[in-house]
Amino acid sequence: MIKLLPLLLLVAYGFAMWRFSAWQLGRELAARSHPLTDARLAPVLARLARAVGVARIPLHLYEVEPVNGLAAPDGRVFLTRGFLRALDAGQVTPEELGAVVAHELGHVALGHSRRRMIDFTGQNALRMVLATVLGRFLPGIGVWIANLAASALAARLSRQDEYEADAWASALLVKAGIGTRPQKALFARLERLTGAPGAAAPAWILSHPKSADRIAAIEALEARWHPAPRD
Repeated sequence: MIKLLPLLLLVAYGFAMWRFSAWQLGRELAARSHPLTDARLAPVLARLARAVGVARIPLHLYEVEPVNGLAAPDGRVFLTRGFLRALDAGQVTPEELGAVVAHELGHVALGHSRRRMIDFTGQNALRMVLATVLGRFLPGIGVWIANLAASALAARLSRQDEYEADAWASALLVKAGIGTRPQKALFARLERLTGAPGAAAPAWILSHPKSADRIAAIEALEARWHPAPRD
């Protein structure tokens, strides 16, 4: 048991760090968000609600400028003020914002917040173990390698979550009669709207898949759902 104590302490430390991060996010959202009611979004949200089998989709507005959607650890779904400004400017459509909401609902339904807690705890333990071991053999760069390896693992797991939420959203959008066209159309220009790195950045360091890869994954799903007729 004593031999396992350092590892248990690392796991406990990682869990505590995740809890603190979730607490900080909760405080930020409580201070800077409120329920979102927008007549332009109401018809789309109603269709999503019917498809999910609930009376309504509670949606909140997060008063920050970056274009983004968010699923909080407590299950609430948010759109940022930046996304609403893009809607005002005609840069996105209500159906495309519906696709964002569907994606965030996917994170909630698939339990990604809980999974990220476990992942974060494990990644932190991995980082510290690697830093300790590699630091003995590679003084000066061992910690850097450990941080790089843990960050790459975190990015890979995050991309997996994004693909899963995309697939869940695609299925919901089809069930709601909206289809995947708005989802793919938004991805086609998402990097321009958000100012994200795009094609120039190495895929392995990105927390989200590249938009072209996300579109391809959705189209692969559609091909499975609606196979082309054989001659």
